[in-house]
Amino acid sequence: MTTLDARALNRATLARQCLLERSDASVPQAVAQLCGLQAQEPQEPFVGLWSRLAGFRPGQLDDALTDRQVVRTHLMRRTVHLVTAADALTWRPRHDAMLRQRVLGTYRRELADVDPEEVAAAGRAVMADDRPRTMSELVRALEDRWPGPPRRALGELLVAALIPMAQLPPRGLWQSKAGVRNLPLATWLGRDADPAPTAAGDPIGQQLVRRYLAAYGPAASADLRAWCGLTGLPTAVKAVREELVAFRDERGRELLDLPHAPRPHPDTPAPVRFLPAFDNAILGYHDRSRIIDHDHLGLSVAGHRAVLVDGRVAATWTVRDRRLHITPLRPLTAAEQEAVHAEARALAAFLDKDIAHVRLDPGR
Repeated sequence: MTTLDARALNRATLARQCLLERSDASVPQAVAQLCGLQAQEPQEPFVGLWSRLAGFRPGQLDDALTDRQVVRTHLMRRTVHLVTAADALTWRPRHDAMLRQRVLGTYRRELADVDPEEVAAAGRAVMADDRPRTMSELVRALEDRWPGPPRRALGELLVAALIPMAQLPPRGLWQSKAGVRNLPLATWLGRDADPAPTAAGDPIGQQLVRRYLAAYGPAASADLRAWCGLTGLPTAVKAVREELVAFRDERGRELLDLPHAPRPHPDTPAPVRFLPAFDNAILGYHDRSRIIDHDHLGLSVAGHRAVLVDGRVAATWTVRDRRLHITPLRPLTAAEQEAVHAEARALAAFLDKDIAHVRLDPGR
């Protein structure tokens, strides 16, 4: 079985994530190809798409949201993701149990005396008038019946787990600071989510395996679980295994992949790319060593924005006081500094925040 080193895996990830060269795909096509984008911070997907799509303009994502081609919803790992309408409707039933378990686990004591089925029925009745509501408004409509649980716990149970919800625009639009207004996903998109599958072999799970590998492979089963947060996927992996090819990483782990997916040569040049907070190119794996050093793993989960140099996280960046500020995590060569500066200037122009300076600190 062929062994793939970290550099080979890195180039495969960059190719699948449109980070080796910018794609000509439309926003909905790119969101589908990437299996969604992490969108807990509503402005971050704009940078993620700018780094991946040729000629990307913020209005393209705005249009996809307002036209209901893509939607913001709780999905993988119980976090808000930007996914296509079709994927939201197909994937949500497979995520229902995980979402419920995670919320009930987080608020185990606060929700101990609550019947989730009764809460879900009451919540659906309140939302039946098709009026968007904030989480607080929805909870206030139910607090006479459930006065005990904290509002936050009851609200998250409703909007993140029990009722598939869309977060409506203007939330998530370019440079908008709008709060979250929720509407049932079926109402916003005009049709119900696909029914939970009853066929043997977990067909939605099989689709998730194929789609994940197309966007993130080669990868281990643990990486797949880390990306989506789902259990019970070994059945789906087993069902599609004959379609897949297998490799080993340098630790001896088995990695699975689609046979004809891109696996560029490890020496393929990788351009500088600026990633948003919580980008799935980093968070989409259990073993993130292909793209970030172990000493820096905490940066990604803490929400620091990353700069890829030669395909790996080599700096963080932020915007403050009209300055795009870059902090290297290692010394950068003169050529690397020049490439970082060039991409930073392009990003500053895209962000359109009256950024006057690009500052690159000395390397650590």
